[in-house]
Amino acid sequence: MKSIKLLVAALIAFLPSLAMAQDPAAQGMGVMGQVIFFAGFILIFYFLIWRPQSKRAKEHKALMSGLNKGDEVVTSGGVAGRITKVTDDFIVVEVADNVEIKVQKVAVAAALPKGTLKDI
Repeated sequence: MKSIKLLVAALIAFLPSLAMAQDPAAQGMGVMGQVIFFAGFILIFYFLIWRPQSKRAKEHKALMSGLNKGDEVVTSGGVAGRITKVTDDFIVVEVADNVEIKVQKVAVAAALPKGTLKDI
């Protein structure tokens, strides 16, 4: 009796897959469907990942090239200070009176509006 119940349960589970295999409309996507799916995937990847990252990289490059003496900046480590010297790859940031640190330009996360350090 148990084996009949198991056989019936297996047939019920297997029959829908047999019906799907015989239905030509349920065969899946054709070549054109796959191309459209792949193109959609590429568009989603471009607009959600690549384009915003490229935009951020351009903005950061413009920020690094526009750094001047006297600008107030925050580094990626969270150190805030005023730039006292600018070279090709490094800047010197004054973080307190007579306390200066050398920082790579790429470590600058943001330029602050003038007078921000006085408010902190």
